Amino acid sequence: MKGKGRIFLIIWASVMTVITLALATFEVVRIVGKSNLDSKSATSTPVLEQSVDPMQLPANDVTWKSDWVRYNGEVYDYNEDITTFLIMGIDKSDEVVTEVAEGTDGGQADSLFLLVLNPHDESVKIIGINRNSMAEVDIYDEYGRYQTTVHAQIATQHGFGNGVEKSCEYQVKAVSKMFMQLPIHGYAAINMSAIPIINDQIGGVDVTVLEDLTKWDKSLVKGKEVHLMGESAFNYVKCRDLNVFGSNDTRLERQRQYLNGFIKAARDASAQNPNTAVELFTSIREKMVTDITVDEVSYLAPLLTSYSFDSSDLRMIEGTNQKNGEFEEFIVDQDALYQTIIDIFYEKIDYVD
Repeated sequence: MKGKGRIFLIIWASVMTVITLALATFEVVRIVGKSNLDSKSATSTPVLEQSVDPMQLPANDVTWKSDWVRYNGEVYDYNEDITTFLIMGIDKSDEVVTEVAEGTDGGQADSLFLLVLNPHDESVKIIGINRNSMAEVDIYDEYGRYQTTVHAQIATQHGFGNGVEKSCEYQVKAVSKMFMQLPIHGYAAINMSAIPIINDQIGGVDVTVLEDLTKWDKSLVKGKEVHLMGESAFNYVKCRDLNVFGSNDTRLERQRQYLNGFIKAARDASAQNPNTAVELFTSIREKMVTDITVDEVSYLAPLLTSYSFDSSDLRMIEGTNQKNGEFEEFIVDQDALYQTIIDIFYEKIDYVD
């Protein structure tokens, strides 16, 4: 019996050692993943207008920090622990993402969303960006050489480059600049043709149809409750009448509604199958370009499933539409944009002058 007891203790100790090493390895991978994400951003903090000039502070005042801003009589500090990703829906129906020649064939970013993870309050927030938002867009020639910067629809930025990594990097830079040099830690650009696959992988999404889309899908009758599957999901998210002024606004509202439903359905699916996220990633790998690596996914996965999220955590950047020739332009409300940046990326602190 003593011999058997000794063997049992050896086996138990071995198992515990393996488990400890596995947990330690996983934690190291998560730490490496977080470190990698932090290092990817081209900027460290937004560049907001400062109401306090550090040069005018008393010589003995060492409390004011360079990333603090004063807004509406309060002082705010940038939350450096936030992680932000740019999610792009690319206007391409290709079955497989392929590199294209330098030029303007990279595909436009018809959908643009910032995914924000905040470990301080353990929340997920999403910011929707109108694809027609007028912003600074960099122009490159067919050799990838920078030419100039113009004021244009922000969705057109992805069209430059090679349709894969370079196009994504250009788009990330344009969105970061629009958000006053906001740090962006990663991106995922997904061809719109992937929508039916992603949708069906989580069992479909429930919506109440916001506008009549029977021109493209007979089941999409305004006011009807529909369980979107397959091509119906694609039509609901993608289709709009280009002949109707402001049609992108109504489509963006549909995308917002769909995204809320998708997140709920995805979380329900993950509760039943912990491998849902991996299976989703695998199912659209050939239709997606991303710089998010395996160790980074290891860091992010627990956060995405455990952090809080509800419909109020998805907000759209406000502005007004105008027509310029044959093109629509969305003029971003800069005050609303500034307020959004403060609300989501900054925290109020106690500061006494």
